[in-house]
Amino acid sequence: MAHEDMTQNISTKALPSEQGSATMIETTDMTHKITKKIVGYKVLTKDDVEPVKQEPEQPSLESMNENLARPEVLLGSTYKIKTPQSEHALYITINDMILNAGTAHEERRPYEIFINSKNMEHFQWVLALTRLISAVFRKGGDACFLVEEMKAVFDPHGGYFKKGGVFMPSLVAEIGYAIESHLKHIGMIKPEKMTDHQKNFLDEKRKEFEAQHGESEGQAFPEKAVLCNKCSTKAMVLMDGCMTCLNCGESKCG
Repeated sequence: MAHEDMTQNISTKALPSEQGSATMIETTDMTHKITKKIVGYKVLTKDDVEPVKQEPEQPSLESMNENLARPEVLLGSTYKIKTPQSEHALYITINDMILNAGTAHEERRPYEIFINSKNMEHFQWVLALTRLISAVFRKGGDACFLVEEMKAVFDPHGGYFKKGGVFMPSLVAEIGYAIESHLKHIGMIKPEKMTDHQKNFLDEKRKEFEAQHGESEGQAFPEKAVLCNKCSTKAMVLMDGCMTCLNCGESKCG
């Protein structure tokens, strides 16, 4: 049936859904002018209205913060530091908390640090340092900046070389290296890995140097090598008129 200039009032009507919430059948109250043929109609009932689907609530991810209570048991690792400046070694223990355990977002984050030694000479500042670092760990966020700050500390009395030719500018710096090693172990710091091409290049350079100057017995790098500013290792040698590090590949010639 055709209707000309016919008007219709459309009223807002709420029908209860199957889940108890009101569902709006019409959303406006207005006069609508019909100018075309009516070809069909349908009366909506509450059964015709699709219920609103409730999406399951996603559990909030757990992140490190100072309000987290310490569990009874924590996983940890202990690192030994032996310097030529002291008769006794230092033992650095870093304990971690497991966040979001059993989920795809499980991660391990440092919670506290302890440093023990028979040498009481540095007891005061070592105790203060461990409390400050532990406080930074518990605060959450990226604690990797601690590593760079500590590695940059120099001892006015001079540093020392570790086994393998690695130079340590201070005891604090070596503690920083130990923390860096731990953060790499738990995945907070991504280690820089050499490509096979870089490894082959360094092997060739080392063989070439040893062929010219003789092998260095009992040493990781040639005896005449100097300190590399990039990796702090005594592995920089002069080859083809260019200083090249046999440990990390750093070159003065680019």
